[in-house]
Amino acid sequence: MNDDLRALAVDLVDTMRVSPGCVGLAAPQLGAGLRAFVVDVTGHRKARSCHGTVVMFDPVLVSYSGAELAREGCMSVPDLTGDVPRPTAVVVRGVSPDGDDLEIEADAFEARAFLHELDHLDGKLFLDRVPGPSAVFQRRVYR
Repeated sequence: MNDDLRALAVDLVDTMRVSPGCVGLAAPQLGAGLRAFVVDVTGHRKARSCHGTVVMFDPVLVSYSGAELAREGCMSVPDLTGDVPRPTAVVVRGVSPDGDDLEIEADAFEARAFLHELDHLDGKLFLDRVPGPSAVFQRRVYR
């Protein structure tokens, strides 16, 4: 990996960490036209599998199974959340910022996070996956 890609990886992680409640971020959300994202569900109450901070370049979905409808939000759509159907288990393959091959098996909330970020790389938002207008909600603000 070159220095520009390493810098993007650092930017993804840093931006995710300063954004409250954020568990993932894709390069296009930062204006970078590359297939890269970061996911970290550490400490999230809905996480079962947890691989810590994962930065992945050129990720591909290898396999998926199961199905669940669950609520999602997104930094790109800050005022809304939605009930999104997604697989409950995935295998995602890509390359680390150091150039190492990665293959991650994730389930539950972590699988959802990987799929959400993969969608960003394909130009999709969670709103593109909700079953209809009745599955979209105003985001709750907790004070």
